[in-house]
Amino acid sequence: MWRTLALASAFFPGLFILCIRLLRWAAPGWSLKERILLSGRLVSTVQATMATVSGITVVLSCKNVVHDRHWLAVEYIWVLVPYMTYDIYVMYLCHWHKSQEKGILEKKHSLASVWSFLLQERLMVTHHLFILIVLTPITQHFRGELGDFFVGCIFMAELSTPFVSLGKILMQLKMQDTLLHKVNGIVILVTFFLCRILLFPFMYAAYARQVGIPLYLVPFRIPLHCNIANASLIAPQLYWFRLLCRKAARLYGGSAAHRSR
Repeated sequence: MWRTLALASAFFPGLFILCIRLLRWAAPGWSLKERILLSGRLVSTVQATMATVSGITVVLSCKNVVHDRHWLAVEYIWVLVPYMTYDIYVMYLCHWHKSQEKGILEKKHSLASVWSFLLQERLMVTHHLFILIVLTPITQHFRGELGDFFVGCIFMAELSTPFVSLGKILMQLKMQDTLLHKVNGIVILVTFFLCRILLFPFMYAAYARQVGIPLYLVPFRIPLHCNIANASLIAPQLYWFRLLCRKAARLYGGSAAHRSR
């Protein structure tokens, strides 16, 4: 636990700083804000890939979805804790630099700038804090030695993140009108829907099949905190998926209108 926490606490900020310095050499004309934005997205992609691979490994290893164990289901949580903490700070840095560019002259780390960040990014910050404060104790203590399969499923929700990051990187590079950006948009919708929306009924169906009960009885058979945690996780995913669909409608609708002229 402590070694994993220490390594992850050094790895993510270290990779972030390394990316910023490499971009200063590779793209000397970029501003610090542009380097921070791209570096944050690259680190996010690395973490998401690690989480997805860990999740797939756990899910494929647990034939009994209730009782089978895999060490990654416990150990990778201690990677997520420092990452979520790091990511909140990087989100703040991005927010502050964007504000400076808009002419909002707030001192870095001032109460006003932090409050502005919390207001603008309240959903994402709440999501991260929920994982840190609620999900971490549930996965590491309250569930006992049960349910590694379901922890692996939650890790797999990160599958869509590299494509989301790629979409933002392409927009940052002014490549939003390319075929790659349009194809990536479709991949985002598919992976997000499969791994962040359908994931939850899949987990309930896997439990129902394992214990031999109808699907509709599962919420009444599993601990209440599991239902609450799942509901709290899927709620923001539904909201974000709605935003993605609206963005996709503008992107592909605009392309179709342009072709018809």
